[in-house]
Amino acid sequence: MQSILSSWFVQGMVKATGDMWLKGWDERNGGNVSLRLLPEEVAPFAGDFVTDARCVELTHPAPGLANDWFIVTGSGKFFRNVQLDPADSLALLQVDEKGLSYKIHWGLTNGGLPTSELAAHFQSHSVRKQLTNGADRVIMHCHATNFMALSYAIELDSARLTRLLWEGSTECLVVFPDGVGIVPWMVPGTDEIGNATAEQMASHSLVMWPFHGIFGAGPTLDETFGLIDTAEKSSEVVVKVLSMGGMRQSITTEQLVALGKRFNVRPWQAALDVGPACVA
Repeated sequence: MQSILSSWFVQGMVKATGDMWLKGWDERNGGNVSLRLLPEEVAPFAGDFVTDARCVELTHPAPGLANDWFIVTGSGKFFRNVQLDPADSLALLQVDEKGLSYKIHWGLTNGGLPTSELAAHFQSHSVRKQLTNGADRVIMHCHATNFMALSYAIELDSARLTRLLWEGSTECLVVFPDGVGIVPWMVPGTDEIGNATAEQMASHSLVMWPFHGIFGAGPTLDETFGLIDTAEKSSEVVVKVLSMGGMRQSITTEQLVALGKRFNVRPWQAALDVGPACVA
């Protein structure tokens, strides 16, 4: 019988967390990842489940995720160590039939709980699952360096931030045409920040947590990592440009519209309407 350690979802989490640490986005125990799984993807590994699954009550009900399975990173676990001991760093859990609690069926072998941001993840999963008809299965949070740095230096306006990133790198409009949402600074690990993030996730696949990091949603671990990586690359370009005195020329509104037509995506109109981010 195949071990759950060799499953695509455990190995996927190992790769994603390792890549995120190597990028410098997840120092110490910073960041968290959750992947929603289908029952048929989990069933072949039931032989590895614990016989006395711990039941934990949710701080915020998630009826839209009733009976759903998730593999998530553990609270206080260092991303750099996930590859060394996935069974200690990850947790496989199932939400109950009413969305009020969950049971840990595998992982966290040395004790502990799933990420402290689990409520925020579940609130965003609920929104994205409904919005995309189940296509989006990943929520990813990290401390992308340049993206976070921008939150100290620019006006915290979603449309203006989106426009700035679209102009920072040509591929950005194609990768996140729905733009970037922003929530006010809030204490992490609370239902309040989870609610605010989920509200933004109803319109945007990327959300900025000012002075903290980024939340991203997507269908796969690779797609969601690539989404954040693209936004972070553009942020790095913008940070360098601002340090050289600011933009003197950039992609125009007309060119952004043409880009959207070429790749069959609809750019967020509010970000088009704010006008060019460059200052001559």
